[in-house]
Amino acid sequence: MKISTMKYLLVAAFLTLPVAAGAQEVPAEKVTAIQAMLKTMQCEVDPANIEADGEGFELDDVFCADGQYDMDLKADLTVAEKRKE
Repeated sequence: MKISTMKYLLVAAFLTLPVAAGAQEVPAEKVTAIQAMLKTMQCEVDPANIEADGEGFELDDVFCADGQYDMDLKADLTVAEKRKE
């Protein structure tokens, strides 16, 4: 393997590290609970847009009866912040 190829691979691995380290798998039962909670608010979100952030969950592109939002949920699934897009 050439040195330039090795440098490229190291840089590529380094650049993807923060993304992989920050993303946490959301357990299926939490996704189901989040979906159920959102349904009571007349909202829905694609499960791929739910991320665990250590203190709760971040939801991107939540579609509600009154518009589209980004939301932050606490660990107990209460809404910490709701931002209209």
